[in-house]
Amino acid sequence: MYKLTLIIRYLLKRRITHFAVLTVALCVFIVVVVMTVMSGLVGDIKQKNHAFVGDCVVGTKSLVGFPYYEELMATLEQADFVEAVAPVVKNYALLSPVGSDRSRGVEIMGVDPVRQSRTTDFAQALDYRRDDVARAFVPLYDPNTAGCILGVDLAYSRDALGGYSFSAQPARVGLTLTCFPLNARGAPARAGSSEVATRRFYYSDHSQTGLARVDDSMVYIPLDQAQALCMAGALKRVTAVHVKFRSGTSLGQGCDQTRTLWEQFKQSKQGAADSNLLDTVTVESWKEYRRTFVAPLEKEEAMLSVMFGFVGVTTVFIVFVVFYMIISHKTKDIGVLKSVGASEASIMSLFSGFAIVIGVLGAALGVSGALLFLAKINRVENWLYERFNWQLWDRTIYSIGDIPHHVEFSVLAVVVCCAIGACLIGVLVPAYGAARLRPVETLHGTQT
Repeated sequence: MYKLTLIIRYLLKRRITHFAVLTVALCVFIVVVVMTVMSGLVGDIKQKNHAFVGDCVVGTKSLVGFPYYEELMATLEQADFVEAVAPVVKNYALLSPVGSDRSRGVEIMGVDPVRQSRTTDFAQALDYRRDDVARAFVPLYDPNTAGCILGVDLAYSRDALGGYSFSAQPARVGLTLTCFPLNARGAPARAGSSEVATRRFYYSDHSQTGLARVDDSMVYIPLDQAQALCMAGALKRVTAVHVKFRSGTSLGQGCDQTRTLWEQFKQSKQGAADSNLLDTVTVESWKEYRRTFVAPLEKEEAMLSVMFGFVGVTTVFIVFVVFYMIISHKTKDIGVLKSVGASEASIMSLFSGFAIVIGVLGAALGVSGALLFLAKINRVENWLYERFNWQLWDRTIYSIGDIPHHVEFSVLAVVVCCAIGACLIGVLVPAYGAARLRPVETLHGTQT
C-alpha cells in the first residue's frame, strides 16, 4: 500500500514527472500517427497491385511472348486450386490522336475482358462498362468501331482534390496505335518502310486502378488485336497468363503448385515448334511480379520503423534523467523505507511501478491524441488547403485519395508496450542505485 501512496505522491508533487509523461505521450502520438498513415498507404498500394494482376503470373519479360498458352490455361483450369486464368499481351507503342501529329509512348495491354475480370479487378476499374464487361471494347456511341480503354490519367486530368470530371458517356475520340511487331525469333516481322504496324481505335472507356504508373500510361485493347499489332508468326503468343486461386489456397501453396504444373507442361512441349520461348517463362506470385513497385515501399516502411526505434531510445534517456533527479532528491525517503525493513527488491519494485505508471499515462494520452487527430486528419488537410493552399500530397501528381486513418489494434498494442518498456529500461539504473543506498548514510545526510 505504501508503494501506491508514494507513487501517487511523487506523480502529483514532482512536476518533472509531468514532463516525463508528456514526453512519452508525444513520442506515442508521433509514432501512432506516422505509422498508421505509412502502413495505410503501403497496404493500399499492395492491395491495388494485387487486384491488378491476380494471385500469380506465369509470364515472360520478353516482348516476343510464348506460345501454347491456350493449352496451358486448359491445364490450369483443370487444377482444383485454380479459380480463373486470363491471357495477357503486354508491349509498347506510340499513341497519337487522329488528326494530330503529336504522339507519346504508352504501354499496351491486350486482354480478354471477361477472363481478365474473373481473374483480377479489371471490371471494377472501369466506368461506363463496369456492369457489361463483355462489351468493354465496344464504344457506346458507335458499336461498329474497334474500341480501346485508356488509363484514366490518359483521358482526364485530376483536380487538386484528386477527383475527375467524367462525362455521361465517352467522347468520340479516334486514337492510332503504332507498334513494331516481332516474330518468334525476336526480329522485326516486317522489313523496309513497313516495319511498323498501325491500327486505329476509338475511346470506349477508362480504367482507374489507383496505380499512378498504370493509369497514366496504359492502353487496353482486345487480346487478338494486341497479338496482331505486336506479334507475328504461325503460333499465337502471349506474354503472361494471370492466375487466381480458389478461396482457401494460400499464396505460397498456390504458386508452388502452379510451378509444378508449369514444369510438367514445359516438359511435354520439348521439341515442339518455338518451344525455346518457354525457357524464358517464370512463375511468380503477385508480390514477386510487382516487386519493382511494392518492394521500395516496404523498404521505406521498414526504415521508418527503425527510425522510430531511435525515438524510443530517446524516451529511455529522458526517463533515466527524470528518475535520476527524483531519486537524488528522495534519498532520505529511501533511507526511511530501508530502515523500517524495505528490501532492495521492494525499492526496485517501487520505482519500477512508478515507471509503469508514467508509461501507461503517457501512452494513454498519446494514443487518445493520435486517435482524435487521425479521425480528423482529412478535415484538417482540407482546411489547410482551403486556407493556405497546402496539401500533404499534391493530388494532381499522386494517386492518393483520403489520407489513411484507420488504426490497427496490433500497431497500438506494440507502440504502447514499447512505451512502457522504454520507461522500465530508463528506470533500471537509477532504481538499482536507490536500492543499493545504505540507510545510515542517507538518514545522516551524507548522501545527496
